[in-house]
Amino acid sequence: MTDFDWKKVRSHLLVAVVAVGVAVALVPAKPLSAQAAGPAVGGPRGLPDFTELVELLGPSVVNIRTVEKVKSGGRSDDEMQELLRRFFGDRVPNMPRPNPRAQPEEEQQPRGVGSGFILTPDGFVMTNAHVVDGADEVVVTLTDNREFKARIIGADKRTDVAVVKIDATGLPAVKIGDVNRLKVGEWVMAIGSPFGLENTVTAGIVSAKQRDTGDYLPFIQTDVAINPGNSGGPLINMRGEVVGINSQIYSRSGGFQGISFAIPIDEASRVADQLRSSGRVTRGRIGVQIDAVMKEVAESIGLGKAQGALVRNVESGAPADKAGVEPGDIILRFDGKPIDKSSDLPRLVGNTKPGTKSTLTVFRRGATKELQVTVAEIEPEKAQARKADAKPADKAKSSKAGEPLGLAVSDLTDAQKAELKLKGGVRVDAASGSAARAGLREGDVILQLGNSQVANVKEFEAALARADKTKAIALLVQRADSANIVLVRPAPK
Repeated sequence: MTDFDWKKVRSHLLVAVVAVGVAVALVPAKPLSAQAAGPAVGGPRGLPDFTELVELLGPSVVNIRTVEKVKSGGRSDDEMQELLRRFFGDRVPNMPRPNPRAQPEEEQQPRGVGSGFILTPDGFVMTNAHVVDGADEVVVTLTDNREFKARIIGADKRTDVAVVKIDATGLPAVKIGDVNRLKVGEWVMAIGSPFGLENTVTAGIVSAKQRDTGDYLPFIQTDVAINPGNSGGPLINMRGEVVGINSQIYSRSGGFQGISFAIPIDEASRVADQLRSSGRVTRGRIGVQIDAVMKEVAESIGLGKAQGALVRNVESGAPADKAGVEPGDIILRFDGKPIDKSSDLPRLVGNTKPGTKSTLTVFRRGATKELQVTVAEIEPEKAQARKADAKPADKAKSSKAGEPLGLAVSDLTDAQKAELKLKGGVRVDAASGSAARAGLREGDVILQLGNSQVANVKEFEAALARADKTKAIALLVQRADSANIVLVRPAPK
């Protein structure tokens, strides 16, 4: 076996590694301009330079500190005496008795830290509603270390937007951008106070647009580092325009994990304008409970593609009820604007001024229909008691015509129709096989089979006879006060 001179080998390896490193270092860097969504502030090529943006917009971003006043309350006299007995037994020392008329003092306790940005030179500042919610005092600190006590002009929890006002003039206001021009993959920057670290700058790209995480907001998703304290700060594009308010993060640990969400500035500005003019936000409502339209459901009822909002319930006396909307309808358009997914409807209706007459395009039993609805103002959410499943007062005779679907059905009694506020339908007396697997159960009411309305057992049997038994059959089913479309596959013969 040959002996190796390890020292010599090692020296040769080190020389080789250094040589490779030098060679790599001498290779010209490939331009990365294709990675930037637009020309960088610092130059047309390479990765973007954010320095000019920070210098331009940094002074427009503020730190928001909130304070909550709490009553200082020590232990009551009885609690103190009990505590003393535990230490001294029966030999409790004589303690001065507190004055029963003395009022507890108020203490100011820090409540939280957030961010915001200056909307107007005369001191209007936009932030998140959750930043100022419950605060007794709001303190705004500018980048020049000036502090102002702010008053809350208004806050809207539904969109998480708030406006506060400080008494100052000549402030550097931000420029509002056009969200419609924002593209996925575009570079964006955030400025805020994560963990109280004022004027922290982070950057990333737009990961997605129109991300549904709420009733009224299609969020902008980014990979910009956002942490507690960034809330309310601006999301800025490479043109130096504010395109969103940093509001939420997706996290399993409580810290940033690469997914953050911003409120689109067009939505926020619409809310802010109302808050500044009246201190509150008014929204439209039509009084429907809706659900998504699944692909299989759309195909089974002849709708084609999955689109629109499936009406599960119509509130009695609400605008939709007066307009003739029925459970099982699929709303395809509102005032001519398409409803691509169910979450589009509450946003469109919510942004409509109460009292406006609008047109609903609905898909009902294989055909489209236009209905006129007068939008009402949304009311505070109320908990509505749900009705118990209907129980037959007088048991009607069950039909066995539904056996291919695993169903036994009967006509609704007059008492059941009155209780459920229905004009017709058939009651499910038993569900097994395919029907049970689809989720049907005793007490459900079938209102429609395929695209045929079902008012009684006779109509149910006729509609089932016409149905294609080789495919899944769509049933419009009401349970308590909510309706849904259920697909049931007939059992093979």
